[in-house]
Amino acid sequence: MSRTITVGLDGSSESRAAAEWAAREASLRGLALRLVHVWEPVPEPLAQAPLLGAETQQHWSERIPRETAEGLRLRHPGVAVDMEQIHGRPMDALARAAGDAELMVLGSRGLSGVGGFLVGSVGMSVIAHTETPVVLVRAGEQAADEHEQDPAGIPSAATPYRPVVLGLDTGHPHEAVIAFAFEEAARRGTSLKAVHGWSLPPYYAYGLPADLQFHAELGRQEAAALAEVLRPWREKYPDVEVVEQSRSGSPSRQVIDASREASLVVVGRRIRRGPFGVHIGPVTHAVLHHAAAPVAVVAHD
Repeated sequence: MSRTITVGLDGSSESRAAAEWAAREASLRGLALRLVHVWEPVPEPLAQAPLLGAETQQHWSERIPRETAEGLRLRHPGVAVDMEQIHGRPMDALARAAGDAELMVLGSRGLSGVGGFLVGSVGMSVIAHTETPVVLVRAGEQAADEHEQDPAGIPSAATPYRPVVLGLDTGHPHEAVIAFAFEEAARRGTSLKAVHGWSLPPYYAYGLPADLQFHAELGRQEAAALAEVLRPWREKYPDVEVVEQSRSGSPSRQVIDASREASLVVVGRRIRRGPFGVHIGPVTHAVLHHAAAPVAVVAHD
């Protein structure tokens, strides 16, 4: 099967936002877009109900992807859009569909207030059980949200992209995650902001006197480690401007704060092939729930 951008579609506002984002990404990559709608048959008692029966459910299951595909073709004329209906449990079916994709895109309900996601069980399960990169897109996400404001301070999709933010662990850097972030920045013609959070020594937690000189030296060492990890990637992508941010404090909080001015956030997830647990990790888990921009989760060994 040819590689595609695949999006899970259920007719919700979050899945429609995901489909629009996926169409834009497919255009950037020169790939086709595949809409996957999972039809989970209703239990037999409900199937007999006149308004919730199998025929009614099948009608909406066919109508949702068809109308969505028609709209996407009109708004993104350069993107080939296909649709597919799969029967089964959404989390299992979408995880299988992701295996054939270049990228899997899912919607996630946006939180009120500052922003963020409400990641459902389906999204978490797909992220945890596929090795394909997965992007979560909030309900209400617009193309203009990923771009700088115009000179009048008005959101516009015609202005340059905001930076791509990469959450980076300098102690365990992974090529797949870094490469994904640089590629996304290069496609968008924007900068890459590499964000690294580091912890103070344990004695700070016990109220012992702080050594400011040591703290400053530790900060220099962490910044140097970040620069060293990024050095070969700067050489490989000379056209991508790289901004390095190394600060003490929670890594997830650093990434979440940076996401407010980002077009895309990229984080990693270690592949664990055990059958139980979500296998996502605390930093990625926090970023998924609280970032203010679309989040790409890239699996790595």
